[in-house]
Amino acid sequence: MTKLTIKILQFALAAAASVAVLLACAPAASARPAGGGKAAQQAAPAATTNPNKGFLETWKYISGKLLAMAEDFPEDKYDYKPKPEVRSFAEQLLHATGSVYEWKATIEGKQFKESDEAKRSDFKNKAEIVAYAKKAVADGTAMLEKADFSKTIADQRRQINPYQFWSDFCEHPAEHYGQMVVYYRLNGLVPPASRPRK
Repeated sequence: MTKLTIKILQFALAAAASVAVLLACAPAASARPAGGGKAAQQAAPAATTNPNKGFLETWKYISGKLLAMAEDFPEDKYDYKPKPEVRSFAEQLLHATGSVYEWKATIEGKQFKESDEAKRSDFKNKAEIVAYAKKAVADGTAMLEKADFSKTIADQRRQINPYQFWSDFCEHPAEHYGQMVVYYRLNGLVPPASRPRK
């Protein structure tokens, strides 16, 4: 071996030893930060351990847009349908908000039948439909406030992960919101959430 080769090997061994020492010390260093325990607690990101709060914010945002539409859409267009085979604006609204009671039935272990859904013929005018939508949204909010995310939810066929259940709960009215935007646009109207802010 040449002197140069020996020096290269010695340098490599010294470097490897230094890396090994650093790796061995790293856990100890991270376990005790410079500022002590309190500093470590302050530096940690805020805990997000309350799923009810997060789901509630999503629910209120989506359902709030539906209620704004309910109050804003002209009463003489409440029975408007883009095509004869689809729901009218009023029927979309009743379904999107009233489906709260289908989720409620699942939580209570009951069977929700199609006949249980609110019908357009049950309401005389826009004011009654808006009142129903507001009550349904309030009932949905109350359900989410006391939702238990620690156990699965049983429907008639399976056990459902509670996060999936409440995600679907919030997502369903969002689908109908998207449909109802089309009803606005086809009538030459701009949905409340799409208007410029004052």
